[in-house]
Amino acid sequence: MRDDRRFAVAPMIDWTDRHCRYFHRQLMRSGQVYTEMIVADAVLRGDRGRLLGFDPIEHPVVLQLGGSDAEKLAEAAAIGAAFGYDEINLNVGCPSDRVQSGTFGACLMRTPDVVERAVAAMKTAVKISVTVKCRIGVDDQEPRDVLPDFLDRMVGAGADAVWIHARKAWLNGLSPKENRTIPPLDYPLVYDMKARHPDVFIGINGGIVTMDEAVSHLEHVDGVMMGRAAYQTPAVLAEVGHRLFGDKEQPIDWRALRDRMMEYAAGELAKGARLSQVTRHMVGLFNGHSGARRYRQILSTEATRPGAGPEVIERAFEAVELEAQPA
Repeated sequence: MRDDRRFAVAPMIDWTDRHCRYFHRQLMRSGQVYTEMIVADAVLRGDRGRLLGFDPIEHPVVLQLGGSDAEKLAEAAAIGAAFGYDEINLNVGCPSDRVQSGTFGACLMRTPDVVERAVAAMKTAVKISVTVKCRIGVDDQEPRDVLPDFLDRMVGAGADAVWIHARKAWLNGLSPKENRTIPPLDYPLVYDMKARHPDVFIGINGGIVTMDEAVSHLEHVDGVMMGRAAYQTPAVLAEVGHRLFGDKEQPIDWRALRDRMMEYAAGELAKGARLSQVTRHMVGLFNGHSGARRYRQILSTEATRPGAGPEVIERAFEAVELEAQPA
């Protein structure tokens, strides 16, 4: 077993934008944050500052790319490296209609040779790590037959790490939302892949909700990636440092967090952003606390009003201040 264990917040389309990553980094000092999947063509032709810009506090931050053309992916990876990203990740797991129409994402599980060429090209184009995030299989594939070959190809192409979402993706018959919950999880298969490649970084993703579960998985694999639970109950990220990396346990300083997010929001508003673009990622912060409902109401309604400013964040925190915040 390698000793470079990692924790990461999974890339999630429409969720893990730069405002979300900034907020998550206030709670989690250790571990990686990921961009949403950005299609290589968009990187090559689009507004790179808008698509790729990030705050230095986000480091270590990973750029996840989507696509299937090795040359375009290599060029996009080089652009990402020049922007300062710490790692480039190739999406081979997203089952959305968008990726199916573009024959990338989870569709690529059917064409491992295409992924192999893409990874090799990206490795040639950049000096930073190139990694892959995949499923255990798609549709009628038998995961125990296809995943070992896929993993062997990724290792042979030079992938520095492979993150495996421990569910099959059904591209025909299930919606993207259903693909996150209905196909059964097969954690033992991912553990077996790690046993086959003890010197290769293998991380696990899918259905991981608590730090207890994360700790348990790290007995078998090198990394744990948490998705929806990290977004919907972000306070769990404050446990990462001491539960997984041996950092000193420290309670969340709610007032300091409030002040940092107010300052950040003010800066973004000055650049033309809307308050709701920042606060929508903060709605689940106090889940489980008395006053959380009122907190959510304030952020969900007042932050969307024209002219809403950082004081909305202050009002929202006040709704839970007596029960939730330290004296």
